[in-house]
Amino acid sequence: MWLFVVVLVVALMIPITAILLDSPLGRSIARRLEGGGPGDRLGDVRELQRRVEVLETDLEDLSRSITGMREELQFVQRLLEDPGKKKRT
Repeated sequence: MWLFVVVLVVALMIPITAILLDSPLGRSIARRLEGGGPGDRLGDVRELQRRVEVLETDLEDLSRSITGMREELQFVQRLLEDPGKKKRT
């Protein structure tokens, strides 16, 4: 009789455990165990710092590119304003 009760309890605990582990509570506990929970703010800050550095580098590259394009545009505008100027000198 006791063996039947133990087997029944174990059989019922398997789906209950699966449901709890798949719930938001179970996911939160898993994140905490992995070290990625709300207490892991230092990792989040480091990730944000890395992303800001990447964005700053991209912004500097774009600024240099825009400056180069502006110079090229001014050169082309000067050529279009007076194309014969170069031949006269």
